[in-house]
Amino acid sequence: MTRSAWLQSALFIALVLLAAHPLGVYMARVYQGQRTILSPLLAPLERLCLRLTGVSADSETGWAAYARQVLLFSAAGVLLVYALQRLQGLLPLNPLALGAVEPTLALNTAISFVTNTNWQAYGGEGTMSYLTQMLALGTQNFVSAAAGMAVLAALVRAFTRAERGTIGDFRVDLVRGTVHVLLPLSLVLAVALAGEGVVQTFDAPATAHVLDAAPDPTATQVIPLGPAASQVAIKQLGTNGGGFFSVNSAHPLENPTPLSNLLQLVAILLIPAALCCTFGAIVGDMRQGWAILAAMTMIFTPLAVGTIAAEQAGTPLLARAGVMADATATQAGGNMEGKEVRFGIVNSALWATATTAASNGSVNAMHDSFTPLGGLAPTWLMQLGEIVYGGAGSGLYGMLVFALITVFIAGLMVGRTPEYLGKKIEAFEMKMSALVILLPSAAVLLGTALAVGTQAGRSGILNPGAHGFTEVLYALSSASNNNGSAFGGLSVNTPFYNVLLAVVMWVGRFGVIIPVLAIAGSLAQKKRVPAGAGTLPTHTPLFTALLIGTVLLVGALTFLPALALGPVVEQLQQGGR
Repeated sequence: MTRSAWLQSALFIALVLLAAHPLGVYMARVYQGQRTILSPLLAPLERLCLRLTGVSADSETGWAAYARQVLLFSAAGVLLVYALQRLQGLLPLNPLALGAVEPTLALNTAISFVTNTNWQAYGGEGTMSYLTQMLALGTQNFVSAAAGMAVLAALVRAFTRAERGTIGDFRVDLVRGTVHVLLPLSLVLAVALAGEGVVQTFDAPATAHVLDAAPDPTATQVIPLGPAASQVAIKQLGTNGGGFFSVNSAHPLENPTPLSNLLQLVAILLIPAALCCTFGAIVGDMRQGWAILAAMTMIFTPLAVGTIAAEQAGTPLLARAGVMADATATQAGGNMEGKEVRFGIVNSALWATATTAASNGSVNAMHDSFTPLGGLAPTWLMQLGEIVYGGAGSGLYGMLVFALITVFIAGLMVGRTPEYLGKKIEAFEMKMSALVILLPSAAVLLGTALAVGTQAGRSGILNPGAHGFTEVLYALSSASNNNGSAFGGLSVNTPFYNVLLAVVMWVGRFGVIIPVLAIAGSLAQKKRVPAGAGTLPTHTPLFTALLIGTVLLVGALTFLPALALGPVVEQLQQGGR
């Protein structure tokens, strides 16, 4: 780790944490229906949207009705996105005259964007028309993120209620998150990115003469264009991650400068971090939010530092090939394979850990080219359940489930019924929490076993041995935990992988949301219990340490055997040659 690496890492984390509190307090006011600084501008739009959906701002439903609303809205989104892909050849804003998307790929993409996964088994500029990118994918970038934030709002609201059968209304929470949070933030970021050179146009691809055209002086290059800046902004803020262009945020027209890279990097973690402060503000104790945010940061930081160090150190194979591992004024050192020179090792490694700590999935470097240990940290961050910051809403409601498990374990240790924020945590909450952890983990491991155990799955593996296994494990981890990033080196645009990953993405999203809403319904009905002498304080360093230990222990027991077959074996093989 060089001095520059430490400074860049510290700057990035500091910017995220500094912005978390004011944005978190603002979002708390939004979800509580209170007036904000933007209310004069945005409240009329909120009222219009609610009027169109036929719901009032004070509407309330139980958890089961809330879950039905989420599922029906998401299913309608899948149908709409699928239809737009299949019909895009007949629709306008298609300057390349792109035809219909293949059925299994269209299904995979529809479920991917609706579940906030944004897994892409296609090249954006060569597969999707401008209309499909904006109306289908861009719209889902907003509403899938807002849906995750709505579920979190329902769960947090449940902690503040006593003996109530309702947890809010999904339609109200969805509209408020979209109108008051995602829309203004995306507008500001899109303008800033356009100012840095991110393309935003409806023009057809441009043709340029190649500067070094020998031996053909008439050689030209086609440069893809499109309305990218508007989609890039919400893809990062909504922890979506789907790239407008095939190489995602490594593309010079999607992420052209170091400043655009920093803005997008901060945007990835901004809302997930700020929602911790939203949680603290709504429950009336900001210390609760800071304790959760501290746990997330203390897990993220060493994994980010370890990834940077692993990439800066390179591998024994690179050393034996004569590659200089030390950074100097004239060369980056370490492992620069698969990385953009304008970003270098530090920004590539920071992005890889941030995008997998959050449920984002955008990439500015090829993860498949990382060292074995450099690729292990991003893989494990996804496998922890996308809770280290995590997705917009989904990260915090996943971490709150781990908080319930932590206080339950602590309660068993002292022989009393565990409590969290004045609510007793009992058998039902633990059963639902077990589902939240087990369903995505089972989808990863069973899906990986199916992929490597069948000819259809193995035929997509382009690299033999431990590295190929890691590519499959990474793909299933990404899909099940709704991340969307890919190691690469795996042919996934096949009927087998399109269908398998679509099923896994659906299970990973709604196999978590439904139990979380069930927990919210149960908590809202419980009486508030005053804290006693045996109550575990959940805002202290001790609780933060217990929470970190629970997360790491569950993640290690579940996935270390699989990781040992992939990146660990590959690292040992490289060192032994």
